Amino acid sequence: MVELTYDLHIHSCLSPCGADDMTPGNIVGMAAIKGLDVIAVTDHNSCKNCPAVMKRAEQFGILALPGMEINTSEEVHAVCLFPELSQAMEFDVYVYEKLIKFPNNEAVFGKQQICDEQDNCIGTEPNLLINITDISFEGLWELVKSFGGVMFPAHVEKSANSLIANLGFVPPDSKFKTAELKDLKRLHEIRRANPLLESCRIITNSDAHYLEQIHEPEFTISVHEKSAWAVIEYLSGNRFHRS
Repeated sequence: MVELTYDLHIHSCLSPCGADDMTPGNIVGMAAIKGLDVIAVTDHNSCKNCPAVMKRAEQFGILALPGMEINTSEEVHAVCLFPELSQAMEFDVYVYEKLIKFPNNEAVFGKQQICDEQDNCIGTEPNLLINITDISFEGLWELVKSFGGVMFPAHVEKSANSLIANLGFVPPDSKFKTAELKDLKRLHEIRRANPLLESCRIITNSDAHYLEQIHEPEFTISVHEKSAWAVIEYLSGNRFHRS
């Protein structure tokens, strides 16, 4: 088994709430400086900066998974990750069609910049990406799985945009095997209040919007190899099989 240091929830300059210097090169460079083995850039409702991130990560020997942080119709945030870029980009097209369209106001919400691997801005997203989608949390696990990926609810302890805060409970028929807790000090409290999370693997990510927020290499996952497939398998509860 291989222990990988990780941060699987990072926002780039494509997210309107992400700093302008959260470019693919800067994110990967910071991850390399900090000594992370695997990262994922998960912008709100979009995977469009994943190609550049993955190209830069390969140059640094860092494993980068493509993904997004989806905002469901209930305003529950969930991280969706994929083993292959093509799968993520297909999911990107699907989610964009379901995004409730509202023009982005850069002065209010921030820029939404699409970059190449040299950190050149090659475009901007005109519709506000932090808006909700017409996709319910119910069925999200199966939806993401149909594209070849895995999902886990994000920052479940937060008082907004989390599974517990927005739904009020963990649905008893939930199929996710991993949940994200940003503040591990609250682990026992959250599990006591939500027994269905007892059987879940708990991971912690930075949800970084600024470079300095990217995690230090203090948290690890144990996988059988350093590969995107192995990480997806881990997050799926070791019941994920390559098609």
